[in-house]
Amino acid sequence: MRGVRLRPATPDDARFMSEMLVEAANWSALPSRPRVAVLDDPRVLRYIAGWIRPGDIGLIAMDGNDAPIGAGWVRIFPPDDPGAGFVGVAVPELTLGVNPQWRAQGVGRALLTGLHERAVQAGHGRVSLSVDRANHARRLYASEGYTVVSSGERADVMVRVLV
Repeated sequence: MRGVRLRPATPDDARFMSEMLVEAANWSALPSRPRVAVLDDPRVLRYIAGWIRPGDIGLIAMDGNDAPIGAGWVRIFPPDDPGAGFVGVAVPELTLGVNPQWRAQGVGRALLTGLHERAVQAGHGRVSLSVDRANHARRLYASEGYTVVSSGERADVMVRVLV
């Protein structure tokens, strides 16, 4: 991953992070959903709305020219309004998106590693996520220690123990 660096996400990164949320939603080679269609879905928009809230942790991957190429973040949802990867109170849910031309080059893995470190520093013992079983990123998560804790019709909820 030569020339790629990570930096903390700031409130000014919300638009780029929204783009990475759209990339995460459009993981398939099938025709992608337009940005507006993805972000009009309140179940998806909630992962970035109001960035940055207390407890949010995010990283931006930058290329050698200081252009953003990927983003990862964790956010906690309340039990009365859980996210798709909800497993428990105070367990943050992960969102990860990488520009298509940078996929399979270590950017996602670097973002995961950095987020895991920051989540531990924030006192979290676990991180969760929801991923479609056909999504190639599922292999990345499994290789980084995530295990399936529940399954739905098309997606699995996975958890990584951090400590």
